[in-house]
Formats: sequence, structure tokens, C-alpha cells
Amino acid sequence: MIKGKVFKFGNDIDTDIIVPATYLSTFDPKELAKHCMEYTNPEFYGEVKEGDIIVAGKNFGCGSSREHAPIAIKGCGVSIVIAKSFARIFYRNALNIGLYILECPDAVDGINAGDTVEVNVDTGVITNVTTGKSWQAAPFPGFIQNIIECGGLINAIKADKFN
Repeated sequence: MIKGKVFKFGNDIDTDIIVPATYLSTFDPKELAKHCMEYTNPEFYGEVKEGDIIVAGKNFGCGSSREHAPIAIKGCGVSIVIAKSFARIFYRNALNIGLYILECPDAVDGINAGDTVEVNVDTGVITNVTTGKSWQAAPFPGFIQNIIECGGLINAIKADKFN
């Protein structure tokens, strides 16, 4: 179960907005985290806490194919990103580095910045604790949850979670 405060963003948040290209010389999650969302919300890094949640519109993570973007988000302590839709490459990169993501357009419309949201990753149920409303997202199958819970694809392979 995931529970956290919501930081809300709009449509077409590209990877340069998530972490500016200036900082791509490192893969250090803590260093990347310091610059996460700084163009859209300069206070994001100082305000986000471990377990918090990003909620966004359509096409989240569009733009360049880089793992830096989900690494920066995870490095901030964000536990999950809920969006109306994800750019395909961001979707795959997020899973590869062990960041939970869910698509649920109705939930995005019913959640505001600052709300407290709870997500059952096993069932896909998203509950806005602030308003009491719930939505159903498609949960990931077990093998993908194993990847995320291991901290990413490489860790899952090392832990032999596929046999």
C-alpha cells in the first residue's frame, strides 16, 4: 500500500522538464533529485517527501529517451506516478528502474494538488483519502510487480525473480 501527498502536473511533461539536460552527466539518484521538476515547480525538491505521489495529465515523460527522468523522480522519494497516459519510453524506463506508475484518467481528474492519496498496487485501487473517492486502475501482473519491488529489472534478474 502506498500513501502520500499529491504533487500535480499537467499534460506533456517531457523528460527535460522532469530533469533538465544540464544535469545528465550523472546517474546519481540523489543528485538528479535536486533538479527534478525545477522548471515547473522550483520548490518541488524542497517540498516532496518520501512516499509522496505525482499525478499528471496525458503523455507524461514524453521527449528524449533517458532513464534519468524516472531516476530523478524515484530519487526524490516519490512512490508512484499516476497519469492519464505515459510516453511509451518513459513507461518502460520507469519499470526498468523500479518506479511504480499507473494510468487512470478518471483518478487524475478527481485528484488535486495537496490531496492525500492511497494506492493499493496489488489491486490497482486508487483512493483520494481527502475526498473519499476511489477509482480502479489496471494493476500490473505479478512478474512486473516483482521487477518494481526488486528496485528494477537488473535487480530482479540478479535476484533470479523470473524462475
